[in-house]
Amino acid sequence: MKDPSIYHVQVIDRIVQILACFDDRHPVLGVSQIAGQVGLHRATVHRLVTSLTNAGLLERVPGGDKYRLGVRLLELGLSVLRHMDFRREAIPHMHDLAERFGEVCDLGILEDGQVLYIDVLPSRYPIAVSVSTGMRLPAHCTASGKAILAFLPPEEVDALLPDPLRRLTDHTITSRAALFQQLEEIRQRGWALDDEETEIGVRAVAAPIRDITGRAVASIGIPGPAGRLNNERIGEMAQALMEAARAISARLGWIEPPENQPA
Repeated sequence: MKDPSIYHVQVIDRIVQILACFDDRHPVLGVSQIAGQVGLHRATVHRLVTSLTNAGLLERVPGGDKYRLGVRLLELGLSVLRHMDFRREAIPHMHDLAERFGEVCDLGILEDGQVLYIDVLPSRYPIAVSVSTGMRLPAHCTASGKAILAFLPPEEVDALLPDPLRRLTDHTITSRAALFQQLEEIRQRGWALDDEETEIGVRAVAAPIRDITGRAVASIGIPGPAGRLNNERIGEMAQALMEAARAISARLGWIEPPENQPA
């Protein structure tokens, strides 16, 4: 196998260093400032900045001699995001959650008002909830479904829901008004609960996976027997699921508002 060092190109390293100088705290920089940060001679930085500007990766700020990141970088970034597979991004987090809690961990999407489970990792317990890849359940009474519905426009949710809402257990919400109130609570806290609404003796927790626009495109969830998913454990699971969902969403381009980020 060839030594990777033979492919090392110094100019590429320098270009990456220059682009990395620009961030939220330093959106606009001059050549001297960049040279100071990367430790290169000003003339060298000037040549590289000129080349980056010609390529659209940097752009000169109108009316000055400073630079900012160029639109071409945005185009390249969006191209990456368009081809980002949330399932591939979710799988490592699902394995971590399954290992940590020992329960089933599932990945769901919304399809025709139902949750379609596209990936399911099994529980290590002999008695576990029966969820399988390809299974469909009504969105309005599942944690996975409600986690997605909560982050869609209300008019879209209304159009997706069946009329009337199907009752699966005595705990199932069948009132549209009550469901919309619960979706608002989910938006505020960041996670959803199925409290024996789909099946008696089964509870589930889920958090939304969001794309660059903030729209929920999937959910990551943990279902289990109600006896094992007590309130204390649900709180712990909810925090872990939200952390995993945030990490996956970040890979899809979603930047969570600072006020919603954990301290």
